[in-house]
Amino acid sequence: MTDDFTSYLGRGEIVRWHGRPQQGVVFRSIDLFAIPFSVLWCGFAVFWEYTVVSQGTSQFMMLWGVPFVGIGLYFVFGRFLADAFIRSKTRYALTDHRALILSGLSGSHLTEVDLRTISEIRYKNDGGSKGTISFGPSPPLSAQRFWVSTSRLHPEFFRAENAAAAYKLVQAAKAPRNSS
Repeated sequence: MTDDFTSYLGRGEIVRWHGRPQQGVVFRSIDLFAIPFSVLWCGFAVFWEYTVVSQGTSQFMMLWGVPFVGIGLYFVFGRFLADAFIRSKTRYALTDHRALILSGLSGSHLTEVDLRTISEIRYKNDGGSKGTISFGPSPPLSAQRFWVSTSRLHPEFFRAENAAAAYKLVQAAKAPRNSS
């Protein structure tokens, strides 16, 4: 996995830790709101479409409901599958002074965080050896978090194995160095 980052490393820079986000379908706190909303949305859209089709109204009205049914199905099921797929392509690495995240549909979009200058870093134990390290200020609750669970609003190592060890490396990178 460290080979994934080789072309992104500077001279003399080495990977001190690497990991991946939790794999598979993941539920988050936003889902306490999102799941009931998505079921209501999808249920209404399916009811609308069923009513329009069963009453034999115009084709325009039948077609009008199709996108809403599609959005409802994405809300209920698709967003979890899309999130799991994106996380399956995501890799994390820490060097002496940077956090690196390879993500995206092809796993080739690089996000880097300079650990020496970032103002805010948070660690959350997600149970067992998994943890989340977030870099930068917390993003506001937004529609983007509802559409795709994976946080695209700020860089983070999401529910990574052995994240406590990674967080210690992050703290060490932020510590002032003695110039002796």
